[in-house]
Amino acid sequence: MTIVSISLNEKLLHEIDHLKDEMGFSGRSEVIRASARMLIADNKEKDELNGEINSVLILIHHKKVEDKVTEIKHDFEDVISTQIHSHLREEKCLEIFILDGNAQRMNQFYKMFQTSPKMEYVKLIVV
Repeated sequence: MTIVSISLNEKLLHEIDHLKDEMGFSGRSEVIRASARMLIADNKEKDELNGEINSVLILIHHKKVEDKVTEIKHDFEDVISTQIHSHLREEKCLEIFILDGNAQRMNQFYKMFQTSPKMEYVKLIVV
């Protein structure tokens, strides 16, 4: 097995250790491997979407990165039916996008947020 080094902040490392203990993983590497498998499977599932669909995109981010969210969403107005924005505790924001249209465009929209290190939580739910 190939060894790969990664950098993690203390909060993420603590969460990984918590998952390891709570779920019974043998070590941190097992948690990382399971996470990678889940992300790969989710990506494949999203890549296989096609045609006209409906979905909901849920996004949580720090308030200070609202400009980045606005920049991305303006490029995808063709699939955004509705957007709900709510302020949460600790200077965080919740965005809920109701999407309608081309599946590939929605997948691109989702991936723009998914790959941004500025987003804290991103989830695309296909209806």
